[in-house]
Amino acid sequence: MYDAYILCGTPRTGSTLLCGLLASTQAAGDPDSFYSRRFMPAWAEEWGLPSSDSMGERDYDIAYLAAAIEVGKGGTPIFGLRLMRENLDDLTAILDRIYPGLPSDAARFERAFGKTLYIHLSRENKLAQAVSLVKAQQTGLWHVAPDGSELERLAPPQDPVYDFERIRQELAELESYDTAWNTWFAGQGITPVRIGYERLSADPAATLVRLCGALGIAAPNVSEVQPGVAKLSDEMSLEWMRRYRADIRAGARS
Repeated sequence: MYDAYILCGTPRTGSTLLCGLLASTQAAGDPDSFYSRRFMPAWAEEWGLPSSDSMGERDYDIAYLAAAIEVGKGGTPIFGLRLMRENLDDLTAILDRIYPGLPSDAARFERAFGKTLYIHLSRENKLAQAVSLVKAQQTGLWHVAPDGSELERLAPPQDPVYDFERIRQELAELESYDTAWNTWFAGQGITPVRIGYERLSADPAATLVRLCGALGIAAPNVSEVQPGVAKLSDEMSLEWMRRYRADIRAGARS
């Protein structure tokens, strides 16, 4: 049995869906983005941690790690963490301050979290992923519940506008992050469990059962698995993809 797992992903790969599914088992922790540089100050405030200025950087890192592990376990024996590739280097630097002298990132993670299962979340259709990301950034709406109500909004509502250059840039970055994850896994000698967004979104229950087996915990009854988020892809998403491909073809012909 594992002590921890890390959902290694990029934006719009179904990580919020998977976090909710794993938490719903009440045996696989309560994973979240505890080491997202964007949200760390809010987590620290929620947990009542003093500022790093008042206790020193390393002591603060130790206190933050302890709080993150407690919350990420959610009253279970397993710690869950969602980690985007853009935040990996920040986390390894923090752990290196806490546990200096260890030979690798994998060794630092094991020292901090115990025996860790790595789960690589990726999306085969990278254009759909980039379009989803740009739409979320523009509209401010990141996740909705199955009944259509808003679950996560990070900015005031704004109408989405097709933007070829922005989609192109996000597509290139998402591809580079996925490559970077695979390079890191190889360099650390890690063989992750690979989860594709397309299969996860099509059959969340089967994915959850698979991960429970990998973690060594009892899987829930498939009929009782209820995804907590719904897809945001719509006809506009498909139209943006068609326009992007047409723009690419037009550029290639010019």
